[in-house]
Amino acid sequence: MKILLIEDEVKLGNFLVKGLEEEGYSVAHETNGSEALETAATNDFDLILLDIMLPGQNGFEVLKNMREFSIHTPIIFMSALNESEHVIKGLDLGAIDYVKKPFDFEELKARVRNVQRKFGSTRASTLQVKDLKVDLIKREVTRADQLIELSKREFSILELLMSNTNRVLSKSEITQKIWNINFDRGSNVVEVHMHQLRKKIDFDFEPKLIETQVGYGYKIQGELVKS
Repeated sequence: MKILLIEDEVKLGNFLVKGLEEEGYSVAHETNGSEALETAATNDFDLILLDIMLPGQNGFEVLKNMREFSIHTPIIFMSALNESEHVIKGLDLGAIDYVKKPFDFEELKARVRNVQRKFGSTRASTLQVKDLKVDLIKREVTRADQLIELSKREFSILELLMSNTNRVLSKSEITQKIWNINFDRGSNVVEVHMHQLRKKIDFDFEPKLIETQVGYGYKIQGELVKS
């Protein structure tokens, strides 16, 4: 199950990411409402956990825009705005649940499990570009039917690139989504991981799939097939 967490309180956000990943969920974390809307529009998620008091766009605006853009992913609000009028507004806008802060993490996990039982997973289980295939359920990668062993970080980067086929992802964006930290221009962590990923999925195969836009970022070029 893939979850988009939209929470601008960094300490709480990091705690939730860690806790949910320990439960086996894949979690993307955004701290800005406008940027989160773009992430939701360009990726497939099974559930969105949405704060209300956010920079960029508040949670109500994010949900309203998501529905206008035909993004129908189930949404649970998490907010310190706990008056009945806020709860009613959130549910009327289309959220399936509303959790009042502060909340017990065990309760949140139970609500997430409830969504999982009701809706299951609506996203693709495999992503494929040419002969490169990523199985998101088994967490397996093959190229020309050869199994390729990737580290957890390498798999996450490849999934991000595959999910955004033909779009250049900046090093800053990759750092934020994979490591949940701001990009340090003096760091070469992205280059190191991309080099290792290329060695495994490109060096011994044709055509080369990972393209570099010098000074900016990376993309995988090709027709994406989801199943």
